[in-house]
Amino acid sequence: MSNALQLPIIDLASPDRFSTANSIRQACIDHGFFYLVNHGVDEELVKKVFEQSSNFFSFPIEEKMKLAIKNHRGYTALYAEKLDTTLTTKGDSKETFYVGPLADGLNQWPLEEDLPSWRSTMETYHQKVLSAGTKLLSLIALSLKLDEDFFGKVGALNEPLGFIRLLHYPGSGDLDSSSEEVYGASAHSDYGMITLLMTDGVPGLQQICREKSKQPQVWEDVPSISGAFVVNIGDMLERWTNCLFRSTLHRVLPPRQERYSVASFMEPSKDCIVECLGSCCSEACPPRFPPIKASDYLEERLRLTYVK
Repeated sequence: MSNALQLPIIDLASPDRFSTANSIRQACIDHGFFYLVNHGVDEELVKKVFEQSSNFFSFPIEEKMKLAIKNHRGYTALYAEKLDTTLTTKGDSKETFYVGPLADGLNQWPLEEDLPSWRSTMETYHQKVLSAGTKLLSLIALSLKLDEDFFGKVGALNEPLGFIRLLHYPGSGDLDSSSEEVYGASAHSDYGMITLLMTDGVPGLQQICREKSKQPQVWEDVPSISGAFVVNIGDMLERWTNCLFRSTLHRVLPPRQERYSVASFMEPSKDCIVECLGSCCSEACPPRFPPIKASDYLEERLRLTYVK
């Protein structure tokens, strides 16, 4: 069963930072999801990213496979990922392309002659979203009753790991029809700190389930708002906050018509230690998780995602 959900709208440009931080706190405790507007990533750039994404995914599969995923960068084909590892069905009905941190030389790019300006468009978008994410993290720090530069001080932003994931969900008419239930993206929570999702406006079938452990699960629809990011809290921030902020289960149902979206993941620097925040534990509520290095945590989670 599913109902439509009214999520809070957070204005990144609001001058009243404490009021905004309080709204974020409530959103992260209640839903783990909110909309972000006035984020500084302009509409024209977003439009270009969607055009370039569509150009790449329209290539023949053998061309796309030349950029098959290595070091979590590059192309993954339909059914190659299964985000809900408990499912016995084949993988998810989406194809993706990953762009990681720009400075480490590990990204794979289509040839400029095949897709002019593709690389520069994605690099610009990467930088702009990372900038929006950094601003948002200072408000999240305030929302946790910490100094707004807290994540910088603990080394999370020394070399933050920004990943962009271009997603293409073919329309249900273009998929093999089979009796088994296949999801565009099966039920999962995100692994890292925060995710900023931009959609193409095609009526989305993104849903969230606020109570992970309750049966039967209740799924609520998340409508898209033009120009707004849908932001969600990842497992790492849930761990950091001792489960005060919730990393919510979400999934994508296969759309009737094809749909594109771009998910941007912001993770802390590799060596950052994720341990319970002082403002999130007490004698009555001790830390639930031991400290862990960010890179160790993410590597293990990613290892479990790909269909063997």
